[in-house]
Parts: sequence; C-alpha cells; structure tokens
Amino acid sequence: VASGASGIALLSGQRVYSVFSLSSSYDMVHYGHSNQLRQAKAMGDYLIVGVHTDAEISKHKGPPVFTEAERYKMVRAIKWVDEIVEGAPYVTTLETLDKYNCDFCVHGDDITLTVDGKDTYEEVKRSGRYRECKRTQGVSTTDLVGRMLLMTKAHHSNIGSSDYQQHTDNFGKVVCFFPPYPPMLIVNGPQGHSPWTGVSQFLQTSRKIIQFASGKEPQPGDTIIYVAGAFDLFHIGHVDFLEAVHKQSEKPYIIAGLHFDQEVNRYKGKNYPIMNIHERTLSVLACRYVSEVVIGAPYAVTQDLLDHFKVDMVCCGRTEVFPDKDGSDPYAEPKKRGIFRTVDSGNNLTTDDIVQRIIKNRLQFEARNQKKEAKEMAVIQAMKRREEERMKERAKAIL
Repeated sequence: VASGASGIALLSGQRVYSVFSLSSSYDMVHYGHSNQLRQAKAMGDYLIVGVHTDAEISKHKGPPVFTEAERYKMVRAIKWVDEIVEGAPYVTTLETLDKYNCDFCVHGDDITLTVDGKDTYEEVKRSGRYRECKRTQGVSTTDLVGRMLLMTKAHHSNIGSSDYQQHTDNFGKVVCFFPPYPPMLIVNGPQGHSPWTGVSQFLQTSRKIIQFASGKEPQPGDTIIYVAGAFDLFHIGHVDFLEAVHKQSEKPYIIAGLHFDQEVNRYKGKNYPIMNIHERTLSVLACRYVSEVVIGAPYAVTQDLLDHFKVDMVCCGRTEVFPDKDGSDPYAEPKKRGIFRTVDSGNNLTTDDIVQRIIKNRLQFEARNQKKEAKEMAVIQAMKRREEERMKERAKAIL
C-alpha cells in the first residue's frame, strides 16, 4: 500500500504512514545506521531511505569511503528498509517528501549540516513533518575511521586490571579509560568536543539484541545453511556473499557463526577485528539475508554444532581459510558429510581492502572529520548563546 502525504485509512481504522529517512550519506554502513532505520520503520509502515551521491557527500562532508553503488546496495540489504531513493538531495524539502508520498521524515538526535553550516532539515521541521530517533551510542563513521588509523587493539581488548589506559586518535583528542567508568574524552582545543563526533563506548544489552533479531525459528522445508567468519566492518563483500548463499535454496534459513575477538585476531593479526564481537553481532543481525547468529562460534565447524542446529549445508566464500590452532581444516567435518559448498559471490572486497582505502586517504579523512566537528561545534556554541539569552530574558521578566 502506498501512502499519500496525509496517510491512508484502512478498514480497520489504522493509519498507514510512509516514512522517509534521509539522515545520512550511509558511508561505512554500521549498526548505528541500522538501529536508526529500525527505529524509523517502527514509526510507520513503509520505510523509504534516501542515499546521497558521492558528489553530494564530497561537497558537504568530504570524500566517502564507499562508492554510491556500494552504499545503495548496503542500505538495500538492511532488513527494515522497504525502498531506497538513489541520489537523494542532501537537503530534505517538503517537495522531496511529497514526491515519494511520505508523511514525514526521520533523523537521529544529532545534527546534519550543509557545507555552509545550515540544518538540512530546517524546512521539514518548520512544517511539522519531522520525527527524531535516538542516536546509537558508541559508534560513528568517525570512530571507525579512527580505529583503523590508530592500528591498536584498544577497541576490542579487555581493559583487565589496568587503572589507566589511553590512546590518542588522529583528530587531536585523547581518550582516557578509567575502568570501570566510561571513556572520558579530552579535546586539545578551547571549543570543547561535539557530542556527535568521536570515540565513545558501546555497551551491549540483551534488549538491543532482541530488537535486532528476527526471532523466527526454522520452519519445515527450510534449508538450514551455516556460514562462519569475522564479518568485521560488515560491508558490501559480506552482503554479496550472504545474498549468494541465500540463493542456494528456495527456502534458506541462514545461521551466521561469529568468532570471538581473540580468535579473529589469531588468524587475522594486526588490530583486527576493528569491531568487537558485540558490534559485529548487531551488524550481521541487521542483514535481511541472515536469520540467526551464533555469538562466539567455534572456529572449527564441529559435529556438535552441525547436529545442534540441524545444519543441511555449510557455505564458505573463496577467501583464504586459515587452519585451526592444531593445523587442521576447520571445515573437515562438513566436507566429510558432503554438505560443504564453496560459494563465489563475485566480490573480492575484504575488510583489509577497506582499511587500505582509509590509510591511503588518511589526510583527507582527518581533514573531513576536523571540518565536520568544527561545524558541529559552531552550532552548539550558537545554541548555547541562544539558551543563555533566553534565560536572561526570563530572569528580566520575573524581576
């Protein structure tokens, strides 16, 4: 059912809302974006997501990490999205909402600014066709880029008994950890720090997992397919692989096994994984091709695992498969049973490729984030001044 600007009244008396979410460039799509879209979908019945072109993002924010074609496909793969608008305008207008028969627009509780510092949602806010959802704490594209540039394991290693640990990011900030308290951000500058940019701590809860999970159990006739991996920085390469796996059966039920951080670091090395196990869990759960996730799956696909989940097929991509700790093939058991299948997604993109993109354009991304925060701080300072003036006026009126 397509909804008009004023909605459609059904026989039951329910109101159908078409929601337009045009809140991000959706660059480096992560679980924060997915959670925003989950909240937006809950506000209506049909979710249309606008995604900007590379040119628009470069003009207003700086160079994107992913191409527009990659970003379009990533957003389409999020299970709460019904439709996307390719090349959506950076500034959301009433004309845009009406063009796609949307009742209102949804954005997070942070702020999006044009190249000249103006609120991109000013017009729809004035008209009353704007809704807001909560920003997911603990993740941002800025944060993820910073993790890749830092090349440390601070983002996924346990703090342990250390009373003090710190690392400096590439944007002039120092993040200090005083366990068990949340990280404290100290900024080298008089302006302070934007609450919408930078590093913070993600705290996983069972409620968040439930919100992301489908809750659907396999039905009679379903083909239960098991895949395993790090699924780090969940990206278009993962999406293409899972889509190819999904096509292996008429009624697929895909279970994704995610390895613990220490296991991923064993076979990937460096500072991998970039995202910790909790973050990776939400990223994979948000994908429309995945039915269930095993958190901390064993590296070797064992007899117990196959029997427990009644697995019919085990799929693996064409990327290198590292041996287990004892040097054995982690897929020996499914191969023995004749249920192992190699799936070619046609996409060779890896997490390491993404890191190389960031490192290659390091200075540009640093400049991009500094520019972004400077604009946000200017808005915050202006809001602070307006609030101070309002309080003074109230004090005068009382006197």
